[in-house]
Amino acid sequence: MTFTMSIRAAILGLATLGLGHAAAADQLADIKAAGKIVTATDMHYAPFDMLNNGTYEGVTKDLFDEVAKELGVEPVYQDIPWTAELPGLEVGKFDIVIAPVTITPERLERYTFTLPIADATVSLVKSANNDDMTKPEDIAGKTVGVQQGTAQFKQLEAFGQTLGGITIKEYGTTDEAYADLATGRLDAVAGSLPNLTYLVKSRPETFALFEPAQFGEPKYFAWVLRKEEASETLAKAINDALLKMTDDGRVKAIHEKWLGTYAELPREVPAN
Repeated sequence: MTFTMSIRAAILGLATLGLGHAAAADQLADIKAAGKIVTATDMHYAPFDMLNNGTYEGVTKDLFDEVAKELGVEPVYQDIPWTAELPGLEVGKFDIVIAPVTITPERLERYTFTLPIADATVSLVKSANNDDMTKPEDIAGKTVGVQQGTAQFKQLEAFGQTLGGITIKEYGTTDEAYADLATGRLDAVAGSLPNLTYLVKSRPETFALFEPAQFGEPKYFAWVLRKEEASETLAKAINDALLKMTDDGRVKAIHEKWLGTYAELPREVPAN
């Protein structure tokens, strides 16, 4: 072999290695090879994510169990504070965030979203014995709790400005906000309609929805992947699974089990 041929062979070998690395950069393939998909969620966000005597359950758990079956892998569920989930995803600590994340234009620029898994339109809940407030506009000048770092916070803040101002108190979890509402330290709590509907259904003697409860533009919850080429096949596989589950009735059954109702969801990822 001549010196020139040796150089050519080396270059070809490097090119082959490069192609091999590119081919391996497929998150779905890596997950299937490992036989598991590592997730992150905040298990204090009823009815989507809850711990019942130490056992994880809820809408998200039931939906993702079925998705994992379709992918042919085992789900690994981790309880991570909401504020650490998206940063952790970006540095590769887990494969996917399955906490219900509201789709927003800003997040769409930074992350890959799956198809919607539920309605996320912001709504309001109050104390059951509070007859002074009925419609959303009645929170003008009041103190309203909301989970920090959420799209619901941003929507509440914008809505409050149209009313001439409100006092917003942020919480690490919605459970903390509900506790302060129950003891009279808040006038209302903002959150997604499914969460608040479940709360009122579970504790009607303590909480009541505003009428109407919703305000602002319709929003949707979805799951989140890294925005990179390697995640594209995984996103497609999850979306295909969700569409299959929608068509065969599994999504409807899970929604009715936990939410008591079901509404058709978009079959494409919304643009905002």
